[in-house]
Amino acid sequence: PPTAPPPPGPPARGSLSLHRAYLRSPLGLLRLGQLALGAAFWVTVAAHKYEGAAHFALFAAVLVWLLTLALFGLSLLGRWELVPWLGSRWLLTNLVHDLALGVGLYAAATGIMGHKAKQRSFCNLPGYSQHCLYSAYLSASICGGITVCLYLFSGLYCLSRRCQDQRDII
Repeated sequence: PPTAPPPPGPPARGSLSLHRAYLRSPLGLLRLGQLALGAAFWVTVAAHKYEGAAHFALFAAVLVWLLTLALFGLSLLGRWELVPWLGSRWLLTNLVHDLALGVGLYAAATGIMGHKAKQRSFCNLPGYSQHCLYSAYLSASICGGITVCLYLFSGLYCLSRRCQDQRDII
């Protein structure tokens, strides 16, 4: 008896290659800076003893860093269309991520670490013999402040592209 042909398989995907134009674009360079300074922020906090609100600062920094890493990876490989619903709105996705999550959460985390550094400023005096977290908290707040600026710049870049009726991130 004749048999039906097998159903067609999924369409073949092209090989993975780097989207070099993205890597050289302003958004790609800003993402690299965000990843580097964001990692410096949360590694500095995690490497030292922390308590209280610093738990939220560390959570916010790691969450935003992981989401940024995912956006960067998908954009670098040119595979954002694989993300359901968000892939067709990739520029808007990047815009919301940068302004709402990046600026919002990193500004809160930076404020927390700045406040904690101010609370520990007494131990920065010469002759203080106890372990001092002032420099760690201050370093984290400086990295966080610069990271907030990078997220703001990338959000404004995406917003300007959106206002020019461009749909792509490059």
